[in-house]
This record gives sequence, C-alpha cells and structure tokens, in this order.
Amino acid sequence: MSQQPSSGPLLVTTTERPAGYEVKQALGQVFGVVVRSRGLGGNVMAGLRSLGGGEIVEYTRLVEDTRRHAIDRMIENARAMGANAVVMMRFDSSEMGQTMTEVVAYGTAAVIERSAT
Repeated sequence: MSQQPSSGPLLVTTTERPAGYEVKQALGQVFGVVVRSRGLGGNVMAGLRSLGGGEIVEYTRLVEDTRRHAIDRMIENARAMGANAVVMMRFDSSEMGQTMTEVVAYGTAAVIERSAT
C-alpha cells in the first residue's frame, strides 16, 4: 500500500503515546543518518581549547547541528511514508575513525489524531 506524503507540521516525540493524541497506525521504522567531520581548523581550535578545560564549543556546535540534520532527514523519510508523527524517537551516535561522527535519529513513523477527550 503506497502512502501519500503528509504536509503540515509533523510531531516528533520520545514517548509512545503523545498526550492528547491517539496513534491510529504505526507505519514502521524511520531514521535519518548523518556523518560529519570537523575540518582541520576546527580540530586545531578544539584541541587548543581542550588544554584549558571546560566546554569545547566547536564540538558542541558540530553535535547540535548534526542532530538537527539527522532529525530533518528522519522527518523527511516519515513524510514520504505518509506519517504525521514520529513516536519513540531516539538518537544513536558513534565515532568513525578519529575525525568523523555518525548520528542517527530514529523512531516509529505513525499516523496520529487528536483524542476526542
């Protein structure tokens, strides 16, 4: 059965049953994958900053941007399946070599409706 891509906002939640909504149909797993590498300049700056301790802003920005990008890809895939929500959303990440980070946003694509209560 082929689904039509949905339009409008798509709810992304880490819960199985979003408050105020009823899950009408689970469409299957959905994910968004991004692999990123910080450039040489960023690695040098981060390395210097790590000598002083504290937050390494260059890597924080890299991880935040990568997570946002992974969520955007997951949403794109969920819309293509005909979903208007992703429930049970999670992140996973791993290092690839010493310079690359893989981030995956995943969950269950679903069709939800507002509860009648």
